[in-house]
Amino acid sequence: MSADRRRFLISCSAMAVAPIWTVAHAQHNPQREALLREITGGVEVRIGRVVVDTPPLADNGHSVPLRVVVDSPMTATDHVRRITVLAERNPRPVVASYRLGPHSGRAEITTRIRLADIQDVVAVAELSDGNWWMGSAHVIVTELACLEG
Repeated sequence: MSADRRRFLISCSAMAVAPIWTVAHAQHNPQREALLREITGGVEVRIGRVVVDTPPLADNGHSVPLRVVVDSPMTATDHVRRITVLAERNPRPVVASYRLGPHSGRAEITTRIRLADIQDVVAVAELSDGNWWMGSAHVIVTELACLEG
């Protein structure tokens, strides 16, 4: 069996199982909860206001495009202070953290990240009022990156 055919079959299998896996793991994820507690200092994280845009299928985990947008007017009194990106199945789950302020203009980041496995990419945003918001996107990776050992 050729490598291309093997990759295609793995991708198809992963896409068929992904919705089931996402529903099962969305209910309770202790690793995510621990990471969020560490990042936020125990402050409750709400779901919403953060959009994580990435392809649902990445052929190569070495360079996956990522765009995070936070719904914020970015004024002196109402702005995003920080955006942190998590990939829980990577050896180092905290991928990046960006500091922003009212002079940033837009609460948006665009970059490329490495992904070690099929997983949710999560972004959390700290707002100037002390609230934290979260969004995520599920990514199926056919060629893995970030492998240890």
